[in-house]
Amino acid sequence: MKKSDQKIFCTLFFALFATITGVGIVVPLLPVYAHDLGASGLYIGLIFSAFSLSRTCFLPFFGKASDQKGRKPFILAGLLAYAFISLAFILSNNIETLIAIRFVQGIASAMIMPVTQAYVGDITPAGSEGFSMGIFNISVFFGLSIGPLAGGFINEHYSLNAAFGCMGLFAFIAFAFALIFLPPTRHERARSRNRIPATWNILLKDRNVSGLIFFRFAYTACIGIIWSFLPVFAESEFSLTSSSIGILVMLGVFISGLLQTPMGYLADRFSRKTMGVFGGLLTCYAILSLGWADGFYDMFLANVLFGIGGGVSMPAVTALAIAEGNKADSMGSVMGLFTMGHSLGMLAGSMAAGLMMDLFNLRQAFYLGSATMLLGVIVFIVQLRSVTVEQKESIPETEKF
Repeated sequence: MKKSDQKIFCTLFFALFATITGVGIVVPLLPVYAHDLGASGLYIGLIFSAFSLSRTCFLPFFGKASDQKGRKPFILAGLLAYAFISLAFILSNNIETLIAIRFVQGIASAMIMPVTQAYVGDITPAGSEGFSMGIFNISVFFGLSIGPLAGGFINEHYSLNAAFGCMGLFAFIAFAFALIFLPPTRHERARSRNRIPATWNILLKDRNVSGLIFFRFAYTACIGIIWSFLPVFAESEFSLTSSSIGILVMLGVFISGLLQTPMGYLADRFSRKTMGVFGGLLTCYAILSLGWADGFYDMFLANVLFGIGGGVSMPAVTALAIAEGNKADSMGSVMGLFTMGHSLGMLAGSMAAGLMMDLFNLRQAFYLGSATMLLGVIVFIVQLRSVTVEQKESIPETEKF
Protein backbone atom coordinates (compact mmCIF):
# COMPACT_ATOMS: atom_id res chain seq x y z
CA MET A 1 0.00 0.00 0.00
CA LYS A 2 1.40 3.41 -1.00
CA LYS A 3 2.22 6.00 1.66
CA SER A 4 -0.59 8.26 0.46
CA ASP A 5 -3.02 5.35 0.74
CA GLN A 6 -1.70 4.53 4.22
CA LYS A 7 -2.60 8.08 5.28
CA ILE A 8 -6.12 7.59 3.95
CA PHE A 9 -6.34 4.21 5.67
CA CYS A 10 -5.26 5.64 9.04
CA THR A 11 -7.75 8.52 8.75
CA LEU A 12 -10.61 6.15 7.94
CA PHE A 13 -9.53 3.84 10.76
CA PHE A 14 -9.51 6.62 13.35
CA ALA A 15 -12.77 8.13 12.12
CA LEU A 16 -14.61 4.82 12.33
CA PHE A 17 -12.96 3.87 15.64
CA ALA A 18 -13.96 7.17 17.28
CA THR A 19 -17.52 6.90 16.00
CA ILE A 20 -18.00 3.27 17.00
CA THR A 21 -16.49 3.90 20.44
CA GLY A 22 -18.97 6.70 21.01
CA VAL A 23 -21.88 4.52 19.97
CA GLY A 24 -20.56 1.63 22.08
CA ILE A 25 -20.64 3.87 25.15
CA VAL A 26 -24.43 4.15 25.04
CA VAL A 27 -25.43 0.77 23.51
CA PRO A 28 -25.40 -1.26 26.78
CA LEU A 29 -27.16 1.57 28.63
CA LEU A 30 -30.13 1.99 26.28
CA PRO A 31 -31.92 -1.30 27.11
CA VAL A 32 -31.75 -0.70 30.86
CA TYR A 33 -32.68 2.99 30.41
CA ALA A 34 -35.70 2.05 28.29
CA HIS A 35 -36.67 -0.70 30.73
CA ASP A 36 -36.61 1.84 33.57
CA LEU A 37 -38.94 4.05 31.52
CA GLY A 38 -41.42 1.18 31.39
CA ALA A 39 -40.63 -0.29 27.98
CA SER A 40 -41.68 -3.88 27.31
CA GLY A 41 -39.44 -6.36 25.54
CA LEU A 42 -41.06 -5.44 22.22
CA TYR A 43 -40.37 -1.73 22.72
CA ILE A 44 -36.76 -2.41 23.65
CA GLY A 45 -36.51 -4.37 20.43
CA LEU A 46 -38.04 -1.43 18.55
CA ILE A 47 -35.41 0.96 19.92
CA PHE A 48 -32.67 -1.20 18.42
CA SER A 49 -34.56 -2.26 15.32
CA ALA A 50 -35.45 1.35 14.39
CA PHE A 51 -31.74 1.97 13.88
CA SER A 52 -31.38 -1.16 11.78
CA LEU A 53 -34.56 -0.47 9.78
CA SER A 54 -33.54 3.00 8.62
CA ARG A 55 -29.96 1.94 7.98
CA THR A 56 -31.14 -1.03 5.94
CA CYS A 57 -33.31 1.19 3.75
CA PHE A 58 -30.52 3.68 3.02
CA LEU A 59 -27.44 1.44 2.87
CA PRO A 60 -27.80 0.39 -0.79
CA PHE A 61 -28.50 3.97 -1.83
CA PHE A 62 -25.48 5.52 -0.11
CA GLY A 63 -23.20 2.68 -1.16
CA LYS A 64 -24.11 3.04 -4.83
CA ALA A 65 -24.11 6.85 -4.64
CA SER A 66 -20.57 6.80 -3.26
CA ASP A 67 -19.47 4.82 -6.35
CA GLN A 68 -20.76 7.70 -8.48
CA LYS A 69 -20.25 10.84 -6.37
CA GLY A 70 -17.28 9.89 -4.19
CA ARG A 71 -16.76 8.64 -0.65
CA LYS A 72 -15.76 11.73 1.36
CA PRO A 73 -19.06 13.71 1.26
CA PHE A 74 -21.06 10.84 2.72
CA ILE A 75 -18.47 10.09 5.42
CA LEU A 76 -18.43 13.72 6.55
CA ALA A 77 -22.23 14.05 6.57
CA GLY A 78 -22.66 10.88 8.59
CA LEU A 79 -20.05 11.81 11.20
CA LEU A 80 -21.48 15.29 11.71
CA ALA A 81 -24.99 13.86 12.06
CA TYR A 82 -23.76 11.50 14.77
CA ALA A 83 -22.42 14.46 16.75
CA PHE A 84 -25.81 16.22 16.72
CA ILE A 85 -27.73 13.03 17.49
CA SER A 86 -25.97 12.79 20.86
CA LEU A 87 -27.62 16.06 21.86
CA ALA A 88 -31.00 14.63 20.90
CA PHE A 89 -30.41 11.68 23.23
CA ILE A 90 -29.76 14.08 26.11
CA LEU A 91 -33.06 15.89 25.46
CA SER A 92 -35.16 12.72 25.09
CA ASN A 93 -37.44 11.60 27.94
CA ASN A 94 -39.79 8.92 26.54
CA ILE A 95 -39.74 5.70 24.55
CA GLU A 96 -41.20 7.18 21.36
CA THR A 97 -38.47 9.82 21.21
CA LEU A 98 -35.75 7.21 21.69
CA ILE A 99 -37.16 5.19 18.81
CA ALA A 100 -37.24 8.27 16.55
CA ILE A 101 -33.66 9.24 17.43
CA ARG A 102 -32.42 5.74 16.73
CA PHE A 103 -34.18 5.83 13.35
CA VAL A 104 -32.31 9.01 12.37
CA GLN A 105 -29.07 7.59 13.74
CA GLY A 106 -29.49 4.62 11.41
CA ILE A 107 -29.57 6.95 8.40
CA ALA A 108 -26.33 8.57 9.55
CA SER A 109 -24.75 5.16 10.05
CA ALA A 110 -25.65 4.18 6.48
CA MET A 111 -23.39 6.99 5.27
CA ILE A 112 -20.37 5.80 7.26
CA MET A 113 -19.81 2.06 7.54
CA PRO A 114 -20.22 0.79 3.95
CA VAL A 115 -18.59 3.88 2.44
CA THR A 116 -15.48 3.67 4.65
CA GLN A 117 -15.20 -0.06 3.91
CA ALA A 118 -15.56 0.61 0.19
CA TYR A 119 -12.88 3.31 0.44
CA VAL A 120 -10.51 0.81 2.08
CA GLY A 121 -11.36 -1.70 -0.64
CA ASP A 122 -10.43 0.90 -3.27
CA ILE A 123 -6.91 1.33 -1.91
CA THR A 124 -6.22 -2.33 -1.01
CA PRO A 125 -3.88 -4.27 -3.34
CA ALA A 126 -5.32 -7.48 -4.80
CA GLY A 127 -4.38 -10.54 -2.77
CA SER A 128 -4.17 -8.74 0.59
CA GLU A 129 -7.88 -8.07 1.17
CA GLY A 130 -8.00 -10.27 4.26
CA PHE A 131 -5.02 -8.63 5.97
CA SER A 132 -6.15 -5.10 5.09
CA MET A 133 -9.73 -5.60 6.26
CA GLY A 134 -8.49 -7.53 9.29
CA ILE A 135 -6.63 -4.43 10.41
CA PHE A 136 -9.47 -2.09 9.49
CA ASN A 137 -12.06 -4.21 11.32
CA ILE A 138 -10.10 -3.60 14.51
CA SER A 139 -11.58 -0.09 14.49
CA VAL A 140 -15.06 -1.59 14.77
CA PHE A 141 -14.38 -4.40 17.22
CA PHE A 142 -12.14 -2.41 19.56
CA GLY A 143 -14.50 0.56 19.42
CA LEU A 144 -17.42 -1.65 20.36
CA SER A 145 -15.44 -3.33 23.13
CA ILE A 146 -13.99 -0.19 24.70
CA GLY A 147 -17.26 1.72 24.37
CA PRO A 148 -19.49 -0.49 26.57
CA LEU A 149 -16.83 -0.71 29.26
CA ALA A 150 -16.43 3.06 29.27
CA GLY A 151 -20.20 3.52 29.18
CA GLY A 152 -20.70 1.46 32.31
CA PHE A 153 -17.98 3.42 34.11
CA ILE A 154 -19.32 6.83 33.02
CA ASN A 155 -22.90 5.93 33.98
CA GLU A 156 -21.90 4.70 37.44
CA HIS A 157 -19.57 7.59 38.29
CA TYR A 158 -21.18 10.48 36.40
CA SER A 159 -24.50 10.19 34.54
CA LEU A 160 -26.25 8.82 31.49
CA ASN A 161 -26.20 12.28 29.87
CA ALA A 162 -22.43 12.35 30.29
CA ALA A 163 -22.28 9.11 28.30
CA PHE A 164 -24.38 10.66 25.53
CA GLY A 165 -22.10 13.70 25.53
CA CYS A 166 -19.01 11.53 25.10
CA MET A 167 -20.62 9.88 22.07
CA GLY A 168 -21.10 13.29 20.45
CA LEU A 169 -17.56 14.42 21.27
CA PHE A 170 -16.01 11.33 19.68
CA ALA A 171 -18.13 11.77 16.54
CA PHE A 172 -17.13 15.43 16.16
CA ILE A 173 -13.42 14.61 16.54
CA ALA A 174 -13.81 11.95 13.84
CA PHE A 175 -15.53 14.50 11.58
CA ALA A 176 -12.67 16.97 12.02
CA PHE A 177 -10.03 14.37 11.16
CA ALA A 178 -11.88 13.20 8.06
CA LEU A 179 -12.42 16.79 6.88
CA ILE A 180 -8.72 17.62 7.19
CA PHE A 181 -6.94 14.45 6.13
CA LEU A 182 -9.10 12.77 3.47
CA PRO A 183 -8.17 13.98 -0.04
CA PRO A 184 -10.69 15.92 -2.17
CA THR A 185 -13.36 13.81 -3.83
CA ARG A 186 -11.95 14.41 -7.32
CA HIS A 187 -8.81 12.46 -6.36
CA GLU A 188 -10.68 9.33 -5.23
CA ARG A 189 -10.28 6.21 -7.33
CA ALA A 190 -14.01 5.55 -7.27
CA ARG A 191 -14.53 8.81 -9.18
CA SER A 192 -11.56 8.36 -11.51
CA ARG A 193 -12.89 5.11 -13.02
CA ASN A 194 -15.92 6.81 -14.63
CA ARG A 195 -17.71 3.47 -14.94
CA ILE A 196 -21.35 2.65 -14.29
CA PRO A 197 -21.60 0.35 -11.22
CA ALA A 198 -23.53 -2.91 -11.45
CA THR A 199 -27.19 -2.75 -10.46
CA TRP A 200 -28.44 -4.21 -7.18
CA ASN A 201 -30.52 -6.73 -9.08
CA ILE A 202 -27.47 -8.15 -10.83
CA LEU A 203 -25.42 -8.24 -7.63
CA LEU A 204 -28.15 -9.96 -5.60
CA LYS A 205 -28.48 -12.66 -8.25
CA ASP A 206 -24.80 -13.51 -7.82
CA ARG A 207 -24.61 -16.61 -5.62
CA ASN A 208 -21.39 -15.52 -3.92
CA VAL A 209 -22.76 -12.10 -3.01
CA SER A 210 -26.07 -13.47 -1.73
CA GLY A 211 -24.29 -16.13 0.34
CA LEU A 212 -22.03 -13.53 1.93
CA ILE A 213 -24.98 -11.26 2.71
CA PHE A 214 -26.92 -14.05 4.42
CA PHE A 215 -23.93 -15.13 6.51
CA ARG A 216 -23.47 -11.53 7.67
CA PHE A 217 -27.22 -11.40 8.41
CA ALA A 218 -27.11 -14.49 10.60
CA TYR A 219 -23.98 -13.40 12.47
CA THR A 220 -25.31 -9.94 13.28
CA ALA A 221 -28.72 -11.34 14.27
CA CYS A 222 -26.81 -13.02 17.09
CA ILE A 223 -25.08 -9.74 17.93
CA GLY A 224 -28.48 -7.99 17.95
CA ILE A 225 -29.80 -10.50 20.47
CA ILE A 226 -26.75 -10.10 22.71
CA TRP A 227 -26.64 -6.30 22.60
CA SER A 228 -30.38 -5.85 23.01
CA PHE A 229 -31.13 -8.36 25.73
CA LEU A 230 -27.98 -9.63 27.42
CA PRO A 231 -27.99 -6.48 29.64
CA VAL A 232 -31.62 -7.12 30.65
CA PHE A 233 -30.95 -10.85 31.10
CA ALA A 234 -27.88 -10.21 33.27
CA GLU A 235 -29.60 -7.60 35.42
CA SER A 236 -32.97 -9.32 35.88
CA GLU A 237 -31.73 -12.88 36.48
CA PHE A 238 -28.35 -12.31 38.15
CA SER A 239 -28.51 -8.66 39.39
CA LEU A 240 -25.20 -7.77 37.79
CA THR A 241 -23.85 -4.21 37.96
CA SER A 242 -23.51 -1.88 34.98
CA SER A 243 -19.75 -2.46 34.93
CA SER A 244 -20.17 -6.23 34.86
CA ILE A 245 -22.72 -5.95 32.08
CA GLY A 246 -20.36 -3.67 30.17
CA ILE A 247 -17.60 -6.29 30.47
CA LEU A 248 -19.88 -9.00 29.08
CA VAL A 249 -21.11 -6.89 26.18
CA MET A 250 -17.60 -5.77 25.22
CA LEU A 251 -15.88 -9.13 25.70
CA GLY A 252 -16.96 -10.80 22.46
CA VAL A 253 -16.13 -7.88 20.20
CA PHE A 254 -12.84 -7.25 22.03
CA ILE A 255 -11.65 -10.80 21.41
CA SER A 256 -12.83 -10.61 17.81
CA GLY A 257 -10.82 -7.42 17.46
CA LEU A 258 -7.67 -9.10 18.76
CA LEU A 259 -8.04 -11.84 16.15
CA GLN A 260 -8.81 -9.61 13.15
CA THR A 261 -5.23 -9.06 11.97
CA PRO A 262 -3.83 -12.60 12.39
CA MET A 263 -7.01 -14.16 10.96
CA GLY A 264 -6.97 -11.64 8.11
CA TYR A 265 -3.38 -12.65 7.36
CA LEU A 266 -4.43 -16.31 7.28
CA ALA A 267 -7.42 -15.49 5.08
CA ASP A 268 -5.03 -14.33 2.33
CA ARG A 269 -3.23 -17.68 2.44
CA PHE A 270 -5.84 -20.33 3.28
CA SER A 271 -9.43 -21.12 2.33
CA ARG A 272 -11.63 -18.16 3.24
CA LYS A 273 -14.72 -20.32 2.86
CA THR A 274 -13.41 -22.86 5.39
CA MET A 275 -12.59 -20.11 7.87
CA GLY A 276 -16.09 -18.70 7.50
CA VAL A 277 -17.71 -22.07 8.15
CA PHE A 278 -15.54 -22.87 11.19
CA GLY A 279 -16.07 -19.44 12.74
CA GLY A 280 -19.81 -19.61 12.07
CA LEU A 281 -20.19 -22.98 13.77
CA LEU A 282 -18.24 -21.74 16.79
CA THR A 283 -20.51 -18.69 16.97
CA CYS A 284 -23.54 -20.99 16.79
CA TYR A 285 -22.38 -22.96 19.83
CA ALA A 286 -21.40 -19.83 21.76
CA ILE A 287 -24.81 -18.16 21.62
CA LEU A 288 -26.49 -21.49 22.38
CA SER A 289 -24.44 -21.72 25.57
CA LEU A 290 -25.72 -18.30 26.68
CA GLY A 291 -29.13 -19.91 27.01
CA TRP A 292 -27.62 -22.44 29.43
CA ALA A 293 -25.82 -19.81 31.54
CA ASP A 294 -26.22 -19.92 35.33
CA GLY A 295 -24.22 -16.81 36.18
CA PHE A 296 -21.53 -14.33 35.24
CA TYR A 297 -18.77 -16.84 34.52
CA ASP A 298 -20.93 -18.95 32.21
CA MET A 299 -21.81 -15.82 30.23
CA PHE A 300 -18.16 -14.78 30.30
CA LEU A 301 -17.01 -18.04 28.68
CA ALA A 302 -19.84 -17.95 26.14
CA ASN A 303 -18.85 -14.45 25.05
CA VAL A 304 -15.21 -15.52 24.75
CA LEU A 305 -16.26 -18.27 22.33
CA PHE A 306 -18.50 -15.83 20.49
CA GLY A 307 -15.56 -13.49 20.04
CA ILE A 308 -13.34 -16.25 18.69
CA GLY A 309 -16.03 -17.28 16.22
CA GLY A 310 -16.36 -13.76 14.86
CA GLY A 311 -12.60 -13.26 14.86
CA VAL A 312 -12.08 -16.31 12.67
CA SER A 313 -14.98 -15.82 10.27
CA MET A 314 -15.40 -12.09 9.65
CA PRO A 315 -11.97 -11.18 8.16
CA ALA A 316 -12.36 -14.02 5.67
CA VAL A 317 -15.97 -13.20 4.82
CA THR A 318 -15.23 -9.46 4.45
CA ALA A 319 -12.24 -10.24 2.22
CA LEU A 320 -14.53 -12.31 0.00
CA ALA A 321 -16.93 -9.36 -0.19
CA ILE A 322 -14.12 -7.00 -1.25
CA ALA A 323 -13.03 -9.47 -3.91
CA GLU A 324 -16.60 -9.52 -5.24
CA GLY A 325 -16.70 -5.69 -5.23
CA ASN A 326 -13.51 -5.53 -7.28
CA LYS A 327 -14.78 -8.17 -9.67
CA ALA A 328 -18.03 -6.27 -10.29
CA ASP A 329 -16.26 -2.87 -10.25
CA SER A 330 -18.97 -1.79 -7.77
CA MET A 331 -17.21 -1.69 -4.42
CA GLY A 332 -19.64 0.75 -2.82
CA SER A 333 -22.70 -1.17 -4.00
CA VAL A 334 -21.36 -4.54 -2.83
CA MET A 335 -20.30 -3.19 0.56
CA GLY A 336 -23.63 -1.40 0.88
CA LEU A 337 -25.51 -4.66 0.31
CA PHE A 338 -23.07 -6.54 2.57
CA THR A 339 -23.66 -4.04 5.36
CA MET A 340 -27.39 -4.18 4.63
CA GLY A 341 -27.20 -7.83 5.67
CA HIS A 342 -25.64 -6.58 8.92
CA SER A 343 -28.52 -4.17 9.53
CA LEU A 344 -31.21 -6.69 8.66
CA GLY A 345 -29.58 -9.10 11.08
CA MET A 346 -29.61 -6.53 13.90
CA LEU A 347 -33.24 -5.73 13.07
CA ALA A 348 -34.39 -9.34 12.97
CA GLY A 349 -32.34 -10.37 15.98
CA SER A 350 -33.54 -7.61 18.30
CA MET A 351 -37.19 -7.88 17.21
CA ALA A 352 -37.30 -11.68 17.41
CA ALA A 353 -35.62 -11.64 20.82
CA GLY A 354 -38.15 -9.09 22.08
CA LEU A 355 -41.04 -11.27 20.96
CA MET A 356 -39.45 -14.35 22.53
CA MET A 357 -39.06 -12.42 25.80
CA ASP A 358 -42.72 -11.34 25.81
CA LEU A 359 -44.21 -14.64 24.63
CA PHE A 360 -41.95 -17.18 26.33
CA ASN A 361 -38.79 -16.28 28.28
CA LEU A 362 -35.57 -14.48 27.46
CA ARG A 363 -33.43 -17.63 27.34
CA GLN A 364 -35.38 -18.80 24.29
CA ALA A 365 -34.00 -15.83 22.35
CA PHE A 366 -30.48 -17.26 22.57
CA TYR A 367 -31.66 -20.63 21.24
CA LEU A 368 -33.29 -18.83 18.32
CA GLY A 369 -30.02 -17.01 17.62
CA SER A 370 -28.10 -20.29 17.55
CA ALA A 371 -30.54 -21.78 15.03
CA THR A 372 -30.26 -18.67 12.85
CA MET A 373 -26.46 -18.87 12.81
CA LEU A 374 -26.57 -22.55 11.87
CA LEU A 375 -28.86 -21.70 8.96
CA GLY A 376 -26.46 -18.95 7.93
CA VAL A 377 -23.57 -21.40 7.78
CA ILE A 378 -25.61 -23.83 5.68
CA VAL A 379 -26.62 -21.13 3.18
CA PHE A 380 -23.00 -19.91 3.06
CA ILE A 381 -21.79 -23.41 2.15
CA VAL A 382 -24.46 -23.93 -0.50
CA GLN A 383 -24.32 -20.52 -2.18
CA LEU A 384 -20.59 -19.94 -2.43
CA ARG A 385 -19.05 -21.68 -5.37
CA SER A 386 -15.45 -22.85 -5.22
CA VAL A 387 -13.49 -19.80 -4.07
CA THR A 388 -9.72 -19.57 -4.34
CA VAL A 389 -7.50 -17.11 -2.55
CA GLU A 390 -6.37 -14.49 -5.02
CA GLN A 391 -2.70 -13.74 -4.45
CA LYS A 392 -0.11 -11.90 -6.43
CA GLU A 393 3.35 -13.12 -5.66
CA SER A 394 4.81 -10.09 -7.40
CA ILE A 395 3.48 -7.76 -4.70
CA PRO A 396 6.16 -7.35 -2.03
CA GLU A 397 5.05 -7.59 1.58
CA THR A 398 6.06 -3.97 2.16
CA GLU A 399 3.61 -2.81 -0.51
CA LYS A 400 0.71 -4.87 0.77
CA PHE A 401 0.40 -2.52 3.72
